[in-house]
Amino acid sequence: MREPRIRILLADDHAMIRSGLRALLEREDDFAVVGEAGNGLEALDLVGKLHPDVIVLDITMPALDGIEAASRIHEAFPDTRILILTMHQDAQYLGPALKAGAAGYVVKRAADTELIGAIRAVHRGEKFVDPSMVGFLVQDYVQRTVPQAEGDTPKLSERETAVLRMMAAGFAYKEIADRLGISTKTVETYRERIKEKLGLSSRSEIVRFALEQGILHSGS
Repeated sequence: MREPRIRILLADDHAMIRSGLRALLEREDDFAVVGEAGNGLEALDLVGKLHPDVIVLDITMPALDGIEAASRIHEAFPDTRILILTMHQDAQYLGPALKAGAAGYVVKRAADTELIGAIRAVHRGEKFVDPSMVGFLVQDYVQRTVPQAEGDTPKLSERETAVLRMMAAGFAYKEIADRLGISTKTVETYRERIKEKLGLSSRSEIVRFALEQGILHSGS
C-alpha cells in the first residue's frame, strides 16, 4: 500500500521563489504542496487551516518574520515540522531559528541539493542543518565545552574541521572518504584526533553535540 504523501506548505514573500520551489518539490512522488503563504501571518493562518506535515519557511518576510512565525507555529501546532529555508548563512539566524522550534535549516543557494532530503528528514522526526552551517554549531560547542589549557582553545586543522562537519551532518565514513579523496582508514584517524582534541568519547557524541548543548532540541 502506498504511503501518504508528505503535505508541504511553502512560506516566502517572493512568488517566483514559491513557484520554483513548488516545481522542484512536486517532481517527488511522496510530496504534495498543499498551499502557499506570502508572509508570516498568512503562514500561521494556513497552518491552522491546512495542517501540513512540514512548512518550508523563509526568515525575512513582511507582517511577521520567520523566526517569530516559527515560534508561534511550534507552540500552536507542534505536529507540523518547521524547516527554515533562507538566504542567511550565519549564526545570527541559525541559533534563534532552532530555539524557536525549527527542526531544520537550509540555505537557499543549496536548495536544489539539500531541500528534498531535509524535508524527508524533518518529517521523520529528525533534525537537519545545512552542512555549510554545521561549522557554526561546532564552534559554539568548542567554546562552551572544551576547557582551556593555559589560555589556549584546541584548534582543529582545516581537514579535521571538514571531517567533523560531515560527521555531524550524518555522512558515513565511506561517503566522507569519497568526498575528500582519502581512505576510510584516514577518516577514522581524523575521527580519533577530533575526539581527543574536543574531549569526546564516541562518534555519537560528535553527532549529537548540538543536542547535548541545547542548541537543538530532541523533541517536537
